[in-house]
Amino acid sequence: MNKNIYSRLLVCLLCITTVCSCKDLDEAPDNRTVIDTVDKVQQLLTSGYPAAVPAVICELSGDNLLDNNVVVPYTHYDPFYKFHEQAYAWEDIDNYSTGEDDTPYAVWESYYQGIAVANHAIQAMREMSNDPAHDPELSHSWGEAHILRAYLHFVLVNVFAEAYKNEAMSSAETGIPYVSEAENTVNVDYGDPKYRKSVAEVYRLIEKDIQEGIDLINDSKYKVPAYHFNHNAANAFAARFYLFKRDYDKCLKYANNALGGTPTLRDWKSINRNTFDAMKNDYNDEKQSWNFLLQATYSLQWRMLFGNARFAINEGTNLKYDGKDWHIPSTLDITLWGTGPNWSPILPAFSGMVYVNSAGQKYGGWLFRLDEYFEYTDKIAGIGYVHQIYQPFTADETLLCRAEAKLYLGNQAGAIQDLNLWTSSHQATDELTLDRIKTKYNRTNRNNDFVSELFDTIPLPPGDPLKYDTIWYSQKMGFENVMKGDNLSVLDCILHFRRIETIHEGLRWFDIKRYGIKVRHFYRGANEDAIHIDCLAWDDPRRVLQIPQNVLDAGFPRNRDNNSSVGSSGSGYLMPEFKGTPVRIGVKSE
Repeated sequence: MNKNIYSRLLVCLLCITTVCSCKDLDEAPDNRTVIDTVDKVQQLLTSGYPAAVPAVICELSGDNLLDNNVVVPYTHYDPFYKFHEQAYAWEDIDNYSTGEDDTPYAVWESYYQGIAVANHAIQAMREMSNDPAHDPELSHSWGEAHILRAYLHFVLVNVFAEAYKNEAMSSAETGIPYVSEAENTVNVDYGDPKYRKSVAEVYRLIEKDIQEGIDLINDSKYKVPAYHFNHNAANAFAARFYLFKRDYDKCLKYANNALGGTPTLRDWKSINRNTFDAMKNDYNDEKQSWNFLLQATYSLQWRMLFGNARFAINEGTNLKYDGKDWHIPSTLDITLWGTGPNWSPILPAFSGMVYVNSAGQKYGGWLFRLDEYFEYTDKIAGIGYVHQIYQPFTADETLLCRAEAKLYLGNQAGAIQDLNLWTSSHQATDELTLDRIKTKYNRTNRNNDFVSELFDTIPLPPGDPLKYDTIWYSQKMGFENVMKGDNLSVLDCILHFRRIETIHEGLRWFDIKRYGIKVRHFYRGANEDAIHIDCLAWDDPRRVLQIPQNVLDAGFPRNRDNNSSVGSSGSGYLMPEFKGTPVRIGVKSE
C-alpha cells in the first residue's frame, strides 16, 4: 500500500482539475470541470474548509473533562465511542471506523483534503496568470489559498507533533508533511523526508504562506465573509501563530489589525434567550463582527457531553486511593460555573446558559453554544447529518492573545487592561485589578484549581526539606522569559480566561502543550474496579497524538512509540435524530 495522505480526495480532484485523460491526451473527460475562471477558483476554495475539527480528541487529552466513572460514585459507563477512552488514557487511538466523526483520521483526512484544494487552486491561478498575487481578479483568492493552507498545516502540526519550542529545539523534532504542490498521482510516498518536515520547518513554511497571503485578503469578494478567511480572521490567525512562535511584536501587530482601535467583543446581553435555538443562532450569527471565522462540522461533541455520561465537564472530588489522598479539581467550577478574580458566584454572561447532561446535573455540564444543528436526509426514518458550528477565531480569543503578548513584552498594565475588557464583555461589573488577580491566582493554597501546574520543586540535596530546585516547564519548552511573581499571577489569569473562552474548542490542549502544563487523569473502565491515575509531564511523548491508524496501516511512519492494541468500533456518518430536553443549571426545564 502507498503511504498516501489523501488518496480518496485526490481521485476526486483529478476529475475536476487540469489532468489529462488516460484515454485521450487531447480531450478532457466529460465529467471534469476545468478550473479556469475566477468564480471556479473561489468555488473550489470554498470546499477547502474542513468539516472536521480536533476539538473532541483535544478536549479528551486535556484537563477540561473528567471521567464520571471516578468522580460519580457507583457509575460504570461505557464511552460514547471506544476511541474516547483511548484518547483520555493518552493511548494510540486506533479503536474507530473511518466513518466516525471526531477521530484523528477524520481530522487528518479532512485537513489534508483542504490543503489539496488550496494547492490545486494555486496551481490553477498560476496557469491563469503570470503573477496571480498582483492580478486584480485573482489576488484575493491567491491570498485566501495561502492563508487557508497555512492554517490547516498549523492545526495538524499542533495536533500530531510537538509544540513549537525554539528554532534549535524544534529543528530536531519531527513535524508533519507540508504539502505545497498539487499532486497528480495517488502513489505519493509522504513518508519521504522531502515531505516530512521538522516542527521548525513547518513553522517556517506556515509563516511564508501567511506573509504571502495576508495582505491580499479582500472581504468584498466574499458572499458570507464569516465562513472564509476574511481580514479579521486572517489577522487573528497570524496573531495566534506568532503567539505560539513567541514573536510577541508580530502577535501584537496582527491582533491589533484584527481588533481595531476599540475592540468590539461579543455582546452577551444581545443574545435572545427566549428559546434554545434563538440563543444558539444569535451566538453563531455570521453577521456579528466578533465572529471572525465560523466552521461548520460533523462533530458529535454535543452528543458526547449531553447524551453520554462517561466523560464530562463536572464537579471533582477528593478520594483516597492506593494509600494516598488525591484531589480531582472541579472543571465545572474552573470553566463554566465558578468564580473569577472580579466576579462571583459565576461569570454573569453564562448565567442561564449552562446546561447539564441528560442523566442529571451531577453528570456534567456544557455551554449552550455546543448544541447541534440537525440536517434530515429522511424525516420519516428520523436520520440525517449532525452539524455543529465551531468558532476557530473570535475577537474575544484574539484579545487574550494580545494580552499574553503584552505581558511578555513587559506591558503588564496593558495586559490587565485587555483582561478587564474581556471580563467587562462577559458582564462582570467590578474592575479587574492586579490586586484582585494576585488574590485569585496564588500558589499558597495547595489545591488552587485556578492556577496551572507550570513548575516542580525538587529537594536538593536528596532528603533535605529546606533546599529546593525549581524546574520551570516553560523554560524546558524553550521560553526565554519565565513569568514569576506578579507576572506569574497575570499569566495564570490569562490561561484561565483562555480556558473559559475556548471551552469545547480544544485550544486548551494547545496551551497545555506549549507551556508544558502538567495534567493528571483519573479513569476507570466500564468493567473495572481499579482506578488508573496517570500524569502527563511536560516532556511526555504522549503529548503528540499518534498518526491515524489508517494512515499507519498504509505504511506511513509513526510519530511516537506504539502503546495500544488494535480494535474497531463505530458506525457511519448518518445519525438518528437525538431526542432530549436540555436543562439549565439552576433553572427549571424549558
